[in-house]
Amino acid sequence: MIMDTMDLDAAGAGSPPTVKVWDPLVRVFHWSLVGLFAFSYLTGDEWKKSHILAGYAIIGLLVIRIIWGFVGTHHARFSNFIYSPVTTLRFLLDSIALKAKRYIGHNPAGGAMVIALLISISGIAATGYMMTTDAYWGVAWVEEAHELLASLTLGLIGLHVAGVVLATIEHKENLVRAMITGRKRAE
Repeated sequence: MIMDTMDLDAAGAGSPPTVKVWDPLVRVFHWSLVGLFAFSYLTGDEWKKSHILAGYAIIGLLVIRIIWGFVGTHHARFSNFIYSPVTTLRFLLDSIALKAKRYIGHNPAGGAMVIALLISISGIAATGYMMTTDAYWGVAWVEEAHELLASLTLGLIGLHVAGVVLATIEHKENLVRAMITGRKRAE
């Protein structure tokens, strides 16, 4: 990737230069999805109307992020972070050995996790919507699929957080801060 000098910024005296990685749309999407998913998971049966409204907000976020995955900034595009299964597996093995290559944007495992989470949360949204329609109201398999996908997504979230912690330790950079500020160490 060719970096525009306008993208580089010295973080402060003695700090290494940083580069813009995560644009505001990606960061707002990420943290909004975190909050809405947590709210939806915790309020499922207790606050049904709020749960449904949060689900519709999640659907809107998914649509925006999927579109942004094709037309967004460099690091937001799917074409920048979808790798072959072989590359992803090699990366995971290297990560376990703490010798994985550092990526400015999503690494192969992170890219695979983005896709897995988009698919699982889309499934939750689809089955949730189905439960509000006359055709699927009270249909057991739809509710079971909705709950199974929510549980699967929790597992994926756990793996995602573990991957962030591992990469933070391995590459000595705070990935949570990068997802808040949008900037990572340039080198």
